[in-house]
Amino acid sequence: MYKVTLIPGDGVGPEIAEATRKCIDATGVKIDWDVQECGIEVIEAEGGVPPRVMESIRANAVAIKAPITTPIGKGFRSVNVYLRQELGLYACVRPCKTYKGVRTFYNDVDVDLVLIRETTEDLYAGVEFQAGDKNTASLINTINEYATGRTIDTGLETTGISIKPISYEGTRRIADYAFKYSVENKRESVTSICKANIMKFTDGLWYDETRAVALAYGAKFEWDELAQGVSPDPELVGKVSDTNGDIVYMERLVDNMCMQLVQKPELYDVMVTENLYGDILSDLCAGLVGGLGVAPGANIGADGAIFEATHGSAPKYKGQNKVNPVALILSGKMMLDHLGEHDAAKKLDQAVAEIIEEGKDVTYDLKLDRNDPTAVGTQEMAEAICKRVQEL
Repeated sequence: MYKVTLIPGDGVGPEIAEATRKCIDATGVKIDWDVQECGIEVIEAEGGVPPRVMESIRANAVAIKAPITTPIGKGFRSVNVYLRQELGLYACVRPCKTYKGVRTFYNDVDVDLVLIRETTEDLYAGVEFQAGDKNTASLINTINEYATGRTIDTGLETTGISIKPISYEGTRRIADYAFKYSVENKRESVTSICKANIMKFTDGLWYDETRAVALAYGAKFEWDELAQGVSPDPELVGKVSDTNGDIVYMERLVDNMCMQLVQKPELYDVMVTENLYGDILSDLCAGLVGGLGVAPGANIGADGAIFEATHGSAPKYKGQNKVNPVALILSGKMMLDHLGEHDAAKKLDQAVAEIIEEGKDVTYDLKLDRNDPTAVGTQEMAEAICKRVQEL
């Protein structure tokens, strides 16, 4: 039996969390659910994520989390960011796959993308300085004193600052994860994404390190010149299989990547990128396959993992038994794979796919007409998936 932390969240979170628990239990995998309340009301009342929640996740090493509301422009920091940083969950994995029956603009193309995003560095590291603060003014003066290029020419009292840290260690670690994931899941290519033509000291470092890891894995470079003058990561050489050379390594600037994904998503497979770019691209990829309602996610670290839907808490639908539970259910499928329960994960994925394709026991957003009176509720769709899992 596995012990797993379950965080119901807030808004529609408790409803989809219950639906997900039903579907995972229907696979027959025995799980002792350690339920930890941690919605916006709890966080505001207790002044942050309660210590008991962190203790539970650390003890169990596996958690599944429904959405938690994050105030925009005020209030506490994103709980997702806090959990990733506190628990060292450096890899955010977001698969985006076509499910027949979900409306998209790509009905003639099977999209099957996996976005792997580094989540501890970059602008989301939270190293910020508020406009008008005396320390911010002092920092601007220091930056201008040591600047190797342009200086900050705006007013000391009217400028806010965010710091973008990108390290060799962080980049090497996430690139290694992306290639390891690709090998284990028999994927064909890894595309490294950044904006190195503009940010040469941070994103330039990103490309240097992802190339070095690609060389260590024996990847085939899309352009031979990418590999010139690059040494493989010495920590990885000799630790990877000789068969890994079938993976193709590509590079794309993030703006071009957006266009490429809209025009020809079938050409790409695994993508690895920095924190901010990954957040934006993951929503774009979800849009290719029908939206956030079918977009699962995982946050992986050396000592634990949290699985969660990509979408938010949708508080206006709270308590209505209306929203689509698929994204969190598919996150549960990812959790089963993480636990090594691959047969159960496959059954759950197949059951979800079949129920969506049949189009009968699905929520309103998965109907051809969103006003279709035959649409079922959150729990009813989950029950249909449970029944199908047990039939497989």
